[in-house]
Amino acid sequence: MPELPLVAGAHLVGSINQPTAEATFRVVAQELGGDLARIPDGEVGERFHWILFQGAAFDAVDGLSRVPIDPIVVAGFDLRPLVLDGSAAASDLVFGSLGYADAAASSYADFTRLRDAGVIPAGTRFQVCLPSPLAPITTYVAAPDRAAVYPAYAAALAMEIDRFAAAIPADDLAVQIDLATEFAYLEGVSLGGGPLEAFFAEGGADAPELVDAIAGLAAELAARVPAEAQLGFHLCYGDVAEKHFVEPADAGKLVAVANALGAQLERRIDWVHLPVPIERTDAAYFAPLAGWALPAETTPFLGLVHHEDGVDGALARLAPARGAFAAAGVATFGVGTECGFGRGPADRTASLLALHREVIAAAG
Repeated sequence: MPELPLVAGAHLVGSINQPTAEATFRVVAQELGGDLARIPDGEVGERFHWILFQGAAFDAVDGLSRVPIDPIVVAGFDLRPLVLDGSAAASDLVFGSLGYADAAASSYADFTRLRDAGVIPAGTRFQVCLPSPLAPITTYVAAPDRAAVYPAYAAALAMEIDRFAAAIPADDLAVQIDLATEFAYLEGVSLGGGPLEAFFAEGGADAPELVDAIAGLAAELAARVPAEAQLGFHLCYGDVAEKHFVEPADAGKLVAVANALGAQLERRIDWVHLPVPIERTDAAYFAPLAGWALPAETTPFLGLVHHEDGVDGALARLAPARGAFAAAGVATFGVGTECGFGRGPADRTASLLALHREVIAAAG
């Protein structure tokens, strides 16, 4: 019988409900600093609602216009799709700053100051979280024009990496790419405008080529991350009012995407985070983890920490996960929440961070 893996370390996927980056760093370091290899800035300010602030970047591009319908307002953002308006060719579209590099530079200054002061443990890296290009394109561009607009936005997001990588030493940097919209394509669900059609791949939602195409798009962006920086992926089924856009039947598609990323990227992947729904304590959900094929240098983190049922609930989910990972030869894995928790109550933050530490200690 294979030896059960150890449970060690925690990972924060990005969003944390604090008013500033400094407040995020302080509460995270106080409650969980010793169990974290890297700390994000909490996605504060305009990034509070993940990618919704990117609508302004699309509005600023000559050649794109909103469809002439009433605004579709979500959390204060207009989600009316944009289309190519004929004033510029798709190949001539140019995006300006997307905001990610500017935010990273500002937060990194706070991060280094607090680390130098001993608030953040020495050796901790600064974590920058980015969406894949597919997410904003799917959210803000009308379906017929997504394929044409994608290259310009993908190039702009790659430039954001170049900009913050020039400002932050690679050996101090960790970059996470969030793959959430990808699982809506894989599950064949609607995110509000009808079932998604994968403009970037042949076949439908069940086609094996779709997993490879999704990994390929993410790998193109990941290739811009400096080799000396850490790289990870947050695989996600969405988080609207702390609910997925669809509950995964099991971890199968998550593992398939993780394995495809490992196969397509020549560089090291330091971590992959996978969600675990609160009600899934059954072996069937975790069984696909036995097919985990990434090397030992890639640490899996399972998002099985839920504030609703605390340590006992997390341990109930840990038990079948350990057995499945053991079958794959995984020696160690870590824990996290299912997704970011920045849109939950701010007064829950400290206790939820502490819960990670309590789960790790109880797991033994």
